[in-house]
Amino acid sequence: MDASFMFPSINNQKLIAECSRRAAIIKCVVEKKERRNGMPGIVSYGVYVPLYRLARETIAKAWGGRAGGGERSVANHDEDSLTMAVEAASSCLRGSEISDVGGLFFASTTSPYREKQCSTSISAALDLPSEIRTGDFANSLRAGTSALRSALDATAGGVDGILVTAADCRLGFPDSAQEQNFGDGAASVMVGNSGVIASLEEAHSTSDEITDVWRRDEDTFVSGWEERWVTSKGYASVMRKALSELMKAKGLSPQDFAKVVLAGPDARSHRDLVQDLGFDVKTQLQEPLISTIGNVGAAQPLLMLASALDDAKAGDRILVAGYGQGADVLVFRVTDEIDKKRGRQSVTRHISSKKMLSTYERYLTFRQLLASPPELFNVDSAATAIWRTSDSVYALRGSKCQRCGLVSFPVQRICFGCQSKDEFESVNLSSKQGRVFTYSLDHLAGGPDVPLVQTIVESDEGAARIYCLMTDCEPSEVAIDMPVEMTFRRLREARGFYNYFWKCRPIRG
Repeated sequence: MDASFMFPSINNQKLIAECSRRAAIIKCVVEKKERRNGMPGIVSYGVYVPLYRLARETIAKAWGGRAGGGERSVANHDEDSLTMAVEAASSCLRGSEISDVGGLFFASTTSPYREKQCSTSISAALDLPSEIRTGDFANSLRAGTSALRSALDATAGGVDGILVTAADCRLGFPDSAQEQNFGDGAASVMVGNSGVIASLEEAHSTSDEITDVWRRDEDTFVSGWEERWVTSKGYASVMRKALSELMKAKGLSPQDFAKVVLAGPDARSHRDLVQDLGFDVKTQLQEPLISTIGNVGAAQPLLMLASALDDAKAGDRILVAGYGQGADVLVFRVTDEIDKKRGRQSVTRHISSKKMLSTYERYLTFRQLLASPPELFNVDSAATAIWRTSDSVYALRGSKCQRCGLVSFPVQRICFGCQSKDEFESVNLSSKQGRVFTYSLDHLAGGPDVPLVQTIVESDEGAARIYCLMTDCEPSEVAIDMPVEMTFRRLREARGFYNYFWKCRPIRG
């Protein structure tokens, strides 16, 4: 006999439970479908410009030539495209949960590896889940906008929360216009369907086979064909075609945009293109930052977009275009959510926070174009050791005792305080500030930036003490109790691969 006939209340409870379960499934499917049908866009953004600057006049004096005016940003000797991408992405993620990230795309023409995915390294440094989608975009100056468009397409398809981070550290041949014009930097945007501050309205791409600017796999410096031909037949022609095609197809005119964010090889070519397209240079042109930072390659359009968003108002329409053997064009509409991002002024803060390099020779040393004193105490490394301790090396994770609360770095199975064993939880220390507990200045270590500043940092997280090097500092200004923050940097090369770890630096304004 069916038990439900004898106990109808049991049957009703099962029926109610089953109905509730199916309703929850239907609700989940509907919500997921609504998210997919929602208009994807930018949820947050962040930038990074290295601390150091080099006046173009300093470069010109070294070669007895003419200065272009202004200054360019210079990555420190322990920075590269990967570390700068980590900085920009970290800024973009500030205030967000790492569980919100469903993917990470890295764009650069100067990736430190030709065969090794850098987006996974960036993801590890950001302590993101291993289940996310990762991808590298390379070999083109429009890699940044191509990665952004791919992220928007993936988000429209249901992969929510894709972090796009672009960075470049290109080298122009010494005593060339490129050397003065290039700059180092990074920018990042988070793409999603909810909390959108700038929703995507239109997108268009075009490809163009032209050998205008290039760098072969065996080259150190960027090469280019005759400048006027490169500009007229490459940059100006392709960008004009792509922008005109999109505006004509969508019935848009120059007056429909509050800001125009166009990548440009130099200030003059950039301004001429904007005027030729019928935009107002004074009111619509987004400053390309050539005079203050330089052309930051694949990161340039995203850095300019971040600058435009700093001052944008709800309802503004922003036109964005990246160039490189073709063009990517995107149209964004700023939403009311932008008010929640007020006060960041990320680009302005990074431009104003700087230190000038006093000599051209120091720049050459940073870029390994001029020999520096040999490192006398080079420590070897092994890929297997880094793999075993990747949580500590990349994510700067320590252990917090569940009994007494003591935080240790690196992870300790035995608590120093109460001697409990294997009773700890993992804690991330990379986002924490701290202070210098003690330090030493090593004048014998060699390397490109002597003396080497070795520190023990006491973190704000449980007073954990971390042995690390200090960077971006004046050795004479280092002191006990100096406030510091952590930064992901490149260490010495060992056994043919690059070592990365965390250093501390004085807190940037």
